[in-house]
Amino acid sequence: MKLYQALRNVAKFRTVFDFGGRDVAHWFPGHMAKGLKQMRANMKNVDCILEIHDARIPFSGRNSVFQETLDVKPHLLILNKMDLADLSNKQRILKKLEKNGVRNVLFTDCLKQRDDNIKKLVPTVMDIIKSHPRYNRDENVDYCLMVIGVPNVGKSSLINSLRRTHLKKGRASRVGGEPGITRAVLTKIQVSERPIMHLLDTPGVLPPKIESVETGMKLALCGTILDHLVGEDIIADYLLYSLNRHEKFSYVEKYNLEEPSDDIQQVLKRIAVKLGKTQRVKAITGGTLPSLSQTTQQQLMIS
Repeated sequence: MKLYQALRNVAKFRTVFDFGGRDVAHWFPGHMAKGLKQMRANMKNVDCILEIHDARIPFSGRNSVFQETLDVKPHLLILNKMDLADLSNKQRILKKLEKNGVRNVLFTDCLKQRDDNIKKLVPTVMDIIKSHPRYNRDENVDYCLMVIGVPNVGKSSLINSLRRTHLKKGRASRVGGEPGITRAVLTKIQVSERPIMHLLDTPGVLPPKIESVETGMKLALCGTILDHLVGEDIIADYLLYSLNRHEKFSYVEKYNLEEPSDDIQQVLKRIAVKLGKTQRVKAITGGTLPSLSQTTQQQLMIS
């Protein structure tokens, strides 16, 4: 009976998300514009482009401005954070990307100490480069790659992982859980000795105009847009809406909820109680009642 009731409740869940007139389509900080300009200016020194994106959103949020650059240089798309993605439909993802003109794709988990796919990266890049003319760089014995992508998809983590794998050295790029960590433009870092290979690390660059508010929300969920620009409450609500829409109810068991819910405030309160993220506040009667702490919603966003 309890399962039947839960399924009845799910049938009543939202089928459309109300964005409340929010618009995240114009977040394009100055350092991003500067980065894009310098990236274009240095393209003649590059043999191959490594475009890194989040494997959880393989089709959403890739910067369309990069396309004019990718059309003139060998290109490898690296879908990072594969450990967080549902890869049960991996072949469908690859087929759709190929239909869109992306033929070289590599899935990675750059935070893993030993990722076998990272070992494949340099040989894969060499095969791609050899199948394309190098023009003015034909006589160079070393190779130069440019790492591009939207913020917080793992560009710096990739560089550090390559150095750890091929040079047995520590990290050269600062990494963090928020977008905007890398602001220096075109830092050149060696990642391999045989062959000699350097990467140009670049800041994350979002498109000047994100195609839709929903795409922007997906980017925010994956941490590529600062939470406060969208609103932590609406990000958490959109996540709950997405989980329910795709019938992903693991959050019910994880946080000991009685059943799936479409009410973000109710879910956050239940999670807060379970995790002890509450505080005592004075009621009008002079007593005290438990309530969510000010930072609870940010801490409780399920990713």
